[in-house]
Amino acid sequence: MPWRFPFRNRRWPGPSIGKRFFLEWMLIGAVGVAAVLYGVVSPLTERASFLIYDQLLSHSASRPSAGIVIVAVDDESIAELGRWPWPRETHAALLEQLAKAKPASVAYDVLFTEPSPGDAAFATLKKTFAFTGYWLNTPPGEKTNTWIGKRDFLHNSGFGFLVLFRGRDSHEFKKPSDGPAKGVLDAEATIAAAKKEGFPARTIIFLDIEEGGRLSATYHSYLHAWFDGLARNGYRPGVYCSGMPVKESGTVIILTADDIRANAGGREFVFFVFNDACPPSPGCVFPSEAPPVELSGVAYAQAWQYAQSPRRKEFTARCPTGYNRNGNCYSPLDASHEWDLDADTSSSADPSNGAHR
Repeated sequence: MPWRFPFRNRRWPGPSIGKRFFLEWMLIGAVGVAAVLYGVVSPLTERASFLIYDQLLSHSASRPSAGIVIVAVDDESIAELGRWPWPRETHAALLEQLAKAKPASVAYDVLFTEPSPGDAAFATLKKTFAFTGYWLNTPPGEKTNTWIGKRDFLHNSGFGFLVLFRGRDSHEFKKPSDGPAKGVLDAEATIAAAKKEGFPARTIIFLDIEEGGRLSATYHSYLHAWFDGLARNGYRPGVYCSGMPVKESGTVIILTADDIRANAGGREFVFFVFNDACPPSPGCVFPSEAPPVELSGVAYAQAWQYAQSPRRKEFTARCPTGYNRNGNCYSPLDASHEWDLDADTSSSADPSNGAHR
């Protein structure tokens, strides 16, 4: 006889349909209740877990180093320095102050998402000017250097460069040996700043000498040490100095540029001279053809500063109109007189050769 399946139904052994239906709905209900309870209880359990986590950290974490200092931007800072975001110049001033403490490192948790207020000026200025001055350290009369980090922006905007480093004043040399010693130090600082800003070897860097007339022997030794330090590292040393005649005594007249050149000991400085006296300066004017450098009175100069802001009345009294009534010189396209400037001319659109890589 044929084999018969020993159970009455032909399903695999298991509960009946009625019992299975009951169990399925019991399971669904339990899951629903659990979901509701989780939605109510989870904020409480989350807070509890945070408290437990904090307690565990307080017992296991090591103490922070006493050498770590947090400089925070708080309400008091905003009240004193103005609304956020602050200009790049403010951040530069902060970093320069921090650098004086010689920290091992500085971590800066700030996003610079807005353009710096001064950046917009260069689109207008580029319509008149081919190159710009660029300071590697704090310029004379300023407390901070606002040029730091702007090389790529200016280069991408189409500008050439006159790269400058502010030199020492004579009163900083207390003894003859200070000249060469500080020349070496300033050469190292110049090279480090140039490399940091992206100016490679062969860039001409002008040492800013604010004093006029004949320089002391100590000052010449300072210049020579600075020159030699730059030359050894592949940079071309230049000087920004007076090209204005100074009467020493009787009929003796000296130009600082001539004095530097005569005492260079075979060193070939590149000269950027200032002479804002009218004549030879045309005053604060911007003709379509820039004034030739040869008119400066220093035939070997490669760049000439022919106007300054503010004007020096003792030298500019005979200048034609061009300076503003407030004494400053402005670009002809700067109708709102926002950016006072000095006017320079050169036979090159990149006098420092600083736009190359």
